[in-house]
Amino acid sequence: MSDSMDKTIERINELARKAKTVGLSDAEIDERNELRKKYIEAFRGNLKVQLDSIKFTDEE
Repeated sequence: MSDSMDKTIERINELARKAKTVGLSDAEIDERNELRKKYIEAFRGNLKVQLDSIKFTDEE
């Protein structure tokens, strides 16, 4: 993974831990939602690249 994605995941995890202990402010909830959206878009993009690179072969 890229360094920026590692930082995104780290921040998502920080916010998740904080949400479980003391709760999040409205700004933090918005930040968490944006970070999650960014992560999911990157995940889907990577998955699409992997799937597009699959080559089917025929045994014949």
